[in-house]
Amino acid sequence: MQKSGSVVLSLVALVCLWLAVPGQAQDKEKKSVPKAPPRAEGEGPFDRLILRGATLIDGTGAPAIGPVDIVVERNRIVEIKSVGHPGVPIEEKKRPKAKRGDKELDLAGMYVLPGFVDMHAHIGGVAQGTPAEYVFKLWMGHGITTIRDPGSGNGLEWVLEHKAKSAKNRITAPRILAYTRYDADQRGRLSTPEQARAWVAEVAKKGADGLKLTSFRPDLMAAIIDEAKKQGLRTAAHLAQMGVARLNVLDAARLGLTTMEHWYGLPEALFAGRTVQDFPLDYNYNNEQHRFGQAGRLWKQAAPPFSPHWEKVMDELLKLDFTLDPTFTIYEASRDLMRARRAEWHETYTLPSLWRFYTPSRKAHGSYWFFWSTEDEVAWRNNYRLWMTFVNEYKNRGGRVTTGSDSGYIYKLYGFGYIRELELLREAGFHPLEVIRAATLKGAEALGLDSEIGTVEVGKLADFVVVEENPLANLKVLYGTGAIKLDENNKPVRAGGVRYTIKDGIIFDAKKLLEDVRRIVRQAKEKEKFKITQPGTR
Repeated sequence: MQKSGSVVLSLVALVCLWLAVPGQAQDKEKKSVPKAPPRAEGEGPFDRLILRGATLIDGTGAPAIGPVDIVVERNRIVEIKSVGHPGVPIEEKKRPKAKRGDKELDLAGMYVLPGFVDMHAHIGGVAQGTPAEYVFKLWMGHGITTIRDPGSGNGLEWVLEHKAKSAKNRITAPRILAYTRYDADQRGRLSTPEQARAWVAEVAKKGADGLKLTSFRPDLMAAIIDEAKKQGLRTAAHLAQMGVARLNVLDAARLGLTTMEHWYGLPEALFAGRTVQDFPLDYNYNNEQHRFGQAGRLWKQAAPPFSPHWEKVMDELLKLDFTLDPTFTIYEASRDLMRARRAEWHETYTLPSLWRFYTPSRKAHGSYWFFWSTEDEVAWRNNYRLWMTFVNEYKNRGGRVTTGSDSGYIYKLYGFGYIRELELLREAGFHPLEVIRAATLKGAEALGLDSEIGTVEVGKLADFVVVEENPLANLKVLYGTGAIKLDENNKPVRAGGVRYTIKDGIIFDAKKLLEDVRRIVRQAKEKEKFKITQPGTR
């Protein structure tokens, strides 16, 4: 996540690894978190796996259908068969016949979805103290089977190593796409288009899948994007506020940028009657509360929804087949700090080092709670309304909107933050089927992987999310903590949580993965004698 000017959430991708965090010593020589251990979880893949009697939500936007049986051979879907009607016994003669040695999984009453794609998923960081096993199991425990690491903050070679191990299923991890950033701290500043092209060619040769860009000088951005296209790399950008006055989202899209992260540069493209944000005259980009506070006042400076200029920008981005990856979830604390800070999963799933990373600080990026006010939260709520209006209408007109979380910052936890993003897409106006499509097919399209993943279809890879409750009726059942409901005895119980995450035909017990995370957190707390306390209390 990166913080762009007004709101700079550039944490992981750009600065996070080198910023001091209160209560946590920084080893400047250590740039990567502990590597994932060899895989000790999961059954399969099997010569033949049959998922029996599930209700299918296929990711295309089609309504649910069931009961169905799904047949997988090794890691590919080979048959999807409707085997009856709800409320009556399954017609056994319609079912695919089991063969000797087949693995059968009874999913009667459960729902099967395509594996989720997180388009903005940083694999932890040294500053957060989050080992790869912890992050990967939180993702897999929430049905996330593919991630794009924007920036490769642990180092490109480190991410590529884990990408290769995940592809061979030697570790318990989602499928990984490595997008790398330009490390000015290590290399010095880019100053010529020739240098820019040489860097792109270098990382392409190393095996990067794409580039994570911030604001570069327009001629450098043009060279980077052009060379990326020549090298077959996709591009994503968080157009930071220090450069957005020279190059906004529409400018970058015209150059061929693939994906916009967050929303930086989009309100600036919608400016009418101004060319720069109306910064207070004492604004300082290095003051975190200035950045975030003024970011919440930016959308109201843009052209209003459905006005001529708003429509013009919308139309051109659609024609350019541009992708929006909004990451609503990562800024949610700005509009409701207490909700994000007091989320129930922190007690059980948040590591002590990560909790300290969130601590308010004038020095740490994203810890901008100097004196966060009701006025700031109201401004951000209004900001969301305008932002969500654009994103929802973009989807309505056929534009591609994906699901990214940017978790690990600002009180957002891996996995849990992703499910919250689904809820926020619903708030923006997406039908639940459109939410699931954004989380699956649209992410696959944006990554160029839609022939392999993103929907449950014959010929595609066997990536599934299996949940015991209907996620269309209540997205909260996808949280690892489940959803609260009353049982027949008027007692509150927890319903849902992902039951199985299946990746490449390998069945993972999602609840067991989350048990492992709880163990990691419990041991860390016991070692430090740590207990979560709220800022300013003892």
